[in-house]
Amino acid sequence: MTVDENEAQVLEQWTHRLAQALQILDLAVDQELLLDLARKSAGSVIHAAAPVTTFLVGYAAGLAAGHGAGSKAGSTAAVTQAADVAFRLCEDGHDGGPAAGGWADTGQ
Repeated sequence: MTVDENEAQVLEQWTHRLAQALQILDLAVDQELLLDLARKSAGSVIHAAAPVTTFLVGYAAGLAAGHGAGSKAGSTAAVTQAADVAFRLCEDGHDGGPAAGGWADTGQ
């Protein structure tokens, strides 16, 4: 999903304000990755999948990064890994993919 220059500036300011309000210091947000993931999940599943998908990717990345205890490189890698999983699921749409059979075929 692309945004124009004005929207990108507003989004950057919003992201910074929200991160400060949530007391998440020095957070680098890959906005393009998240916007692409939101677009892909909305188009592959349903529109409402966009915010849910980006939330779950962020949550999984936070868990993988050790709740902020890791390095910035570790946090970036955790986001990338979680987003990659979500992108792969988007390829299969709303009713298929590696998790379609429940927990049996996952690492859980």
